[in-house]
Amino acid sequence: MKTGQKKILFYDTTLRDGSQAEGVSLSSHDKILIAKRLDQFGMHYIEGGWPGSNPKDMEFFKEVKKAGIKRSRIAAFGATRRARMKVKEDSQIKALLEAGTPVVTIFGKSWDMHVTEVFRTALRENLLMIHETVAYLKDRKIEVIYDAEHFFDGFKANPEYALKTLQQAAQAGADNLTLCDTNGGTLPHEIRHAILKVKRAVKTPLGIHCHNDSELAVANSLQAVGEGCVLAQGTVNGFGERCGNANLISIIPDLQFKMGIKCFSPAKMKELAALSHYVAEVCNMPLMNNQPFTGRSAFAHKGGVHINAMEKNARTYEHVEPKAVGNYRRYLVSELGGKTNIMIKAKELELHFKKDSPESKKILEEIQRLEYEGYQFEAAEASFELLVQRLLGKLKPFFTSGAVSVRTEEIGAGNPRSIANVKLTAQGVEHSESADGDGPVNALDSALRKALVKTYPVIDQIHLTDYKVRVVNSEAGTAAKVRVFIEFQDEKKTWTTVGVHENIIEASWKALVEAIEYKLHKG
Repeated sequence: MKTGQKKILFYDTTLRDGSQAEGVSLSSHDKILIAKRLDQFGMHYIEGGWPGSNPKDMEFFKEVKKAGIKRSRIAAFGATRRARMKVKEDSQIKALLEAGTPVVTIFGKSWDMHVTEVFRTALRENLLMIHETVAYLKDRKIEVIYDAEHFFDGFKANPEYALKTLQQAAQAGADNLTLCDTNGGTLPHEIRHAILKVKRAVKTPLGIHCHNDSELAVANSLQAVGEGCVLAQGTVNGFGERCGNANLISIIPDLQFKMGIKCFSPAKMKELAALSHYVAEVCNMPLMNNQPFTGRSAFAHKGGVHINAMEKNARTYEHVEPKAVGNYRRYLVSELGGKTNIMIKAKELELHFKKDSPESKKILEEIQRLEYEGYQFEAAEASFELLVQRLLGKLKPFFTSGAVSVRTEEIGAGNPRSIANVKLTAQGVEHSESADGDGPVNALDSALRKALVKTYPVIDQIHLTDYKVRVVNSEAGTAAKVRVFIEFQDEKKTWTTVGVHENIIEASWKALVEAIEYKLHKG
């Protein structure tokens, strides 16, 4: 594999291929938001969708012209002309022209099986479909990227025919021939072998488009670039149909930091994590914590030996500097980490005591006891901070809870409502409030706020943003303990607390109370 300085262009297909992921449904407005963010980052190409396939995509191409895109080239995606039809009479080709984009990406069949069994046409007719479509668009001064769909499977089955399809697109004037591993089943050495053959057959610049069905989309893309491909296609976070597409969020730093190919400026690279999280949010798709480079756990350290080494030299357990991709280092607190973790966290909290002090031993023993009961603090750092402050006698008691109850009425009637009653004492004054909600946690949250807001108006600044439930000991069936994580947010930060109990409402209440206490503690 050859590496070094050369110009690589990136082609984002999140808005088209990525939107085909299960669970993703982007409105035209969502697509504009993502396109603007990709443009801000400096993405070279943004594929907007398939005009003519649905009204939403046509609306996008209309609205994106007003969106102020400055850096990126917008591409429309479509197929070669239909079999036995003139290009100028094909309605989907007309729709591509109506989209008015400077770039059009056309896919054609490279695999003879697809030609005969899917298109149900002759192999020669498919070659004409490719040539005539590309030539027709090039005559109109459009940049044409030809996506050779199923190229690697076609090359395995009938290499001579697969290469002919590329030659037709090249002869017609295509600006780039992108080789597609559409089924995601090709291995890196097969990518290399095929590209070496392609480079002998055509001189047009090459691109790569991989799917992740064998967990090799990023590896195959890197292999292809190493062999001379100058256009890398993929999606943000690897979103896509089935197992997803090649993840540009991994490809870009791998090329820049590992292969010595400058992709974006250091300042832009620091925006990578923000881009990754933004697109996940708009797509309403959870970003995997362990996603390389930009995941929450990408630079999280838990084992005591690891953390001890990290304190001496961060290179011992990190392959790149977190800040280089806009992420940050985290030390997790658990029974596995030992006193080193506690000391690091104490330092972050500006609490000062020695590693072998009674305080550190007391905190470690309490963490071990609670984790044995089912607690987990690595994802609930607010609960950990409150625990430490409480054990050190430095946590001010803001309120004490009295009787708390919640009931849900009309279960099974289609619109059940939960009603919560909360009694508490804050600064020597007793409060009793009731509230209803869409569920028991929502009702408890509302009643607790009502009881506290007069004493602590700052409560109005926060809102609940996430609620997760995990079963701790599933072998106990319906009597199992549950672990509840509750995430709150204000205008400055986000924090998470945890509660554990056999009763899900009790576990939720514990996490809810700590979330409020944390806000009051931090001010």
